[in-house]
Amino acid sequence: MARRGFDSMIAGEPSLLRLVENAVVDLHRRWYRVDGRAWSEPVAYRWLHYEDPDPVARLAEGLQRLTDRGVEADAGLVNLAVAAARALGYPA
Repeated sequence: MARRGFDSMIAGEPSLLRLVENAVVDLHRRWYRVDGRAWSEPVAYRWLHYEDPDPVARLAEGLQRLTDRGVEADAGLVNLAVAAARALGYPA
């Protein structure tokens, strides 16, 4: 996703950041479940390198990395995030 002001990422309820985060964290949880590993939310955030200054881009990359591994995403969660991003002017 293109860089935007952080304010636009956190505006609204739920925010774009929260929608994308929910989709990726859910997908990470599914990945661990398929592999039979114990999952925790902190593990997902460390895996995502969430501390990066462009968190939406990191989350989008995390989503891509997980789907590349064959993990099936919750289409509803992903579609909500994509719609919110488009509404804010992010490219599709």
